Amino acid sequence: MLDRQAAWSILTDFTRSDSLRKHARAVEASMRAYAGHYGEDADAWAMAGLLHDFDYEMHPTAPRHPLKGAEILVARGVPPAVVYAILAHADYAGMPRLSLLDRALYACDELTGFVHACALVRPGRVIDGLEPPSVRKKLRDKAFARTVNRDDVHRGAAELGVDLDQHIAFVISALTGVAPEIGLARA
Repeated sequence: MLDRQAAWSILTDFTRSDSLRKHARAVEASMRAYAGHYGEDADAWAMAGLLHDFDYEMHPTAPRHPLKGAEILVARGVPPAVVYAILAHADYAGMPRLSLLDRALYACDELTGFVHACALVRPGRVIDGLEPPSVRKKLRDKAFARTVNRDDVHRGAAELGVDLDQHIAFVISALTGVAPEIGLARA
């Protein structure tokens, strides 16, 4: 299996945007935390999180993202289960979410981005002290982070079999661990 440095290299070869790299790093952290929670392969799960949107700048529209990206990942030696999870994170790809890895990536992607957005509008732009009720309140505000699909957030938690508030708290905790790297820590 590829190591993290090789996966990071794939990400940076195709992703120039700092915000998209931070999103990838945040989803990586959420996935690594869930792998530990479920006793799964943390490196594989983290790789899925890190690479899930690596091709987005090149192919920002469906269905090219992530279908074209999957071809690149296969050619670069990314494990099949990771490639499949990346394909399955996009509903329009037509790949059912079969494994716990598939469901976790889908559950973490939109919510991680949303939690990150919630932290960015807090005083000091920090995640420290962010609570699930605040995130829930923002979820009800359709104007806030309007590109985040609220149905995907709810469906992700349901498919993973976790309570949404617990899922939010779990993601907040995972992001707190990497806050300095993703721009959510006090300077």
